[in-house]
Amino acid sequence: MSRIVIALGGNALGDNPSQQKELVKIPAAKIAALIQEGHEVIVGHGNGPQVGMIFNAFADAKKANEKTALVPFAEAGGMSQGYIGYHMLTAISNELKKLNIQKDVLYFLTQTIVDANDPAFKNPTKPVGPFYSSKEIAEANNPNSVIVEDAGRGFRKVVASPIPVDFIGIDAIKQNVNNGCVCIVGGGGGIPTIIQDNQYIGVDGVIDKDFALAKIADAVNADIFVVLTAVDYVYVDFNKPTQKALKTVDVKALNNFINQDQFAKGSMLPKIKAAMGFVNGHPNRSAIIADLSKVEDALKGLSGTKIIA
Repeated sequence: MSRIVIALGGNALGDNPSQQKELVKIPAAKIAALIQEGHEVIVGHGNGPQVGMIFNAFADAKKANEKTALVPFAEAGGMSQGYIGYHMLTAISNELKKLNIQKDVLYFLTQTIVDANDPAFKNPTKPVGPFYSSKEIAEANNPNSVIVEDAGRGFRKVVASPIPVDFIGIDAIKQNVNNGCVCIVGGGGGIPTIIQDNQYIGVDGVIDKDFALAKIADAVNADIFVVLTAVDYVYVDFNKPTQKALKTVDVKALNNFINQDQFAKGSMLPKIKAAMGFVNGHPNRSAIIADLSKVEDALKGLSGTKIIA
């Protein structure tokens, strides 16, 4: 059987606590079924809608009551990990109990180490938080932040998207994986953390969760890295008459397709690059991009795009 790292999109978990509590049962059942088959499973998740909900809630509260504390984006990311982690821990544990499987399920609040000199910090591009009617109001509500006009809808804070380098506590994660625990890691890509004066410092930023989980998959020496999304396959000529599903594809072919601008920069391209990074130079590894509802079929080669070195 295989050691599998699964990257689950934050959009699959809904927009509010009641939705999430129900929706998380779907991937939990899939994960439990894989464990029943004998696989080792490590899972991570996105947190875009969730961290946005938390950050916006505090920002809106401050509009109503000036005494309300501003919550930095890194802290909002930590809150989102705890909130999602509570639901995921409960759902996966309950599914394992149904199958009479005795395994500890652990959630690791993940701090992802990034380079303080990453060029992304000089060019923040990821909009976060609420819209404001003017740049001055946005700056007043987001001290020490970069503010931009966002597509005619108002002014917003933007943060950097640095590349993950390492993870605080990665040895503990590996040890618990090796001990047979079901580990939930890398939530939202982790809280961006720099090392300054030999100290860890959390900073504003959004780390691509697929890049972070591909790096964790490499660290735990996984066999398979699975990116779950909303489509059955990766396609070339997407939404054109010549559209073609990629079923098994290697890194060289994908590089050619990337040079042809075949994959959307904001959606499929990061998933593909993360998968390529995991398998590149490792002929015994594979990555799969597949629909959540068909993850079992994807692991059997009946659905999804399989990426090999």
